[in-house]
Amino acid sequence: MLVAAAVCPCPPLLVPEVAAGAAPELDDLRAACAKALGVLTAARPDLLIVVGPADPAGRGPHPEGATGTFRGFGVDLGVRLGRERGPVVAERPLPPSLAVGAWLLARTPWDEAPVEGLGVGESLETARCTDTGRDLSARADRVALLVMGDGSACRTVKAPGYLDVRAEAFDAAAAHALGTADVDAVNALDESLAYELKAAGRAPWQVLAGAAEGADLDGRLLYEDAPYGVGYLVATWS
Repeated sequence: MLVAAAVCPCPPLLVPEVAAGAAPELDDLRAACAKALGVLTAARPDLLIVVGPADPAGRGPHPEGATGTFRGFGVDLGVRLGRERGPVVAERPLPPSLAVGAWLLARTPWDEAPVEGLGVGESLETARCTDTGRDLSARADRVALLVMGDGSACRTVKAPGYLDVRAEAFDAAAAHALGTADVDAVNALDESLAYELKAAGRAPWQVLAGAAEGADLDGRLLYEDAPYGVGYLVATWS
């Protein structure tokens, strides 16, 4: 059963070494993420699963001990998913979203329960997302999710997806749904529109919605902004 969740964005710029001179610009976002992870720690789960968008090579489950790197972003920095319980057995690296999640957990530091990862496709249909979430919630008596994903990438002309006038309303709807733990509202986010707006968080958010069915969790929005023209949201469900 799902007992808690933290929703965080997943730009590699969250990692100060990647952001370099621009690192202070996201200090408030990092602080909000740290606060969200505190909610997961307080929930004392039996299992924590980090869910995030991934390309085909990174989709599917990633075991505890899986490693990732930010070398592709110009920094020779590695991360490991979960505690160091033994030798690394993963055969493939973590996708960037899960690597950022692993980096956040390492800053907590997380030592509460085993940690696994799941990479999902950004275009995964809503029904399959919710089915996946239901399966995750049944993995243990007390399951927590760290859900990684960005909002639209079209908030300004300098955004990765350029300016789209629909982006602000989409992000506002997502922020309200996540900030109130409204499962139906999260599932109502339009998958086609999300794809057009390059909102990589839509599928992971809907996995969360599936996991939270019947859990009667309360939501809280900790951060909402669009630095660099990308919508970043931090929320907790507990």
